[in-house]
Amino acid sequence: MTEFGFIDHIRRRFADLPDQGFEGIGDDCAVLPLGGEALVFTSDLLTEGVHFLRHATSARELGGKSLAVNLSDVAAMGARPVATLLSIALPPDASGVWAEEFMEGYRELSARFGTPLVGGDTTRSESGVTINVTAIGRSPLTHLKRRRDARPDDVIFVAGELGASGAGLRDLLAGHPDTPPARIHRNPLPQVDEGIWLGGRPEVHAMMDLSDGLASDLRHILDESDCGAEVELERIPVAAGADLRTAACGGEDYKLLFTAAPTATRQLEEEFLARFGTPLHRIGRITERAGLTWLQAGSPVQLDWQGFTHY
Repeated sequence: MTEFGFIDHIRRRFADLPDQGFEGIGDDCAVLPLGGEALVFTSDLLTEGVHFLRHATSARELGGKSLAVNLSDVAAMGARPVATLLSIALPPDASGVWAEEFMEGYRELSARFGTPLVGGDTTRSESGVTINVTAIGRSPLTHLKRRRDARPDDVIFVAGELGASGAGLRDLLAGHPDTPPARIHRNPLPQVDEGIWLGGRPEVHAMMDLSDGLASDLRHILDESDCGAEVELERIPVAAGADLRTAACGGEDYKLLFTAAPTATRQLEEEFLARFGTPLHRIGRITERAGLTWLQAGSPVQLDWQGFTHY
């Protein structure tokens, strides 16, 4: 069973239990409406050898990254992060100085986004480092962005260049830890301010962050919204040091992927650029017909992008 197949199994198995006011599985965060506001919750697990290589990543970098990937989920909902919880299992060779450096990295990013650490757990591990972070966000209910809200003719945007992290992982595995892409892979920066701002824009409909890669993540929006998409390969913003396949499949870029009403896109682009100093990238449009179609020079093309490895 694949990871997403297992998630679907969980979703079906628990569907008959009382939801206690929570919205169900399907977005970057669980949502608890509270009057005109909502709290959002996300949890992410990082396991040594699966999600990171300790010999290629400093403890301080890993502390920041473990928080960043969770703050990115909160940002993808259009919410502001307000607190986190951290649980960590440490083997004997990662205690002491390593653990202190890890917490310094975690604290630096917490301070940057004003997000206190309010609880968690620690335990001993016999087989590598395991990290679990829970992030809590808050937003006006009307500002929340969900994957299910894409509409036919929406323009599809990404809020940054793609592929740097995937290229960085390739460099790390090849023994080149000091390249610019490798540093980006180890030090992702969540688009927290951008997510909050986009959350307040009514012309923005569906939104999520790019953690598994555009080719995989866009399909989540399409499945939840019961629609399709056309993506123009020439419009995918490929980061320096990456190629098109890495930009589409590499994952862990943590840029925001969203759809917006076509009548308001020009103003959205201009205001985003003026506010954040970086452009939005139009890469395609939402269609009524199901399925994801890749276009090259305006014509559909078949691409074999299966089996791309990323941490």
